[in-house]
Amino acid sequence: MANKELKSLLHMGALSAIQYYQEFRNYYDRKVAEGKHPNSVFNAICNKILLRAVAVVNNRKEYVENYKKAA
Repeated sequence: MANKELKSLLHMGALSAIQYYQEFRNYYDRKVAEGKHPNSVFNAICNKILLRAVAVVNNRKEYVENYKKAA
């Protein structure tokens, strides 16, 4: 039932994010050290990427890497 092409793109994006972005690598390592299954953490990273992409589209703004929320 899933869109397999989109799912594979998210999968490859998550692999790349873990490899090249320290934020995602730290998250992955921390969760695995807490005892989470690596595939579960991998799915969480896919979800994080997807949520960020949806937020960029909905807000019609460019992605800001180190965004700080106003107080």
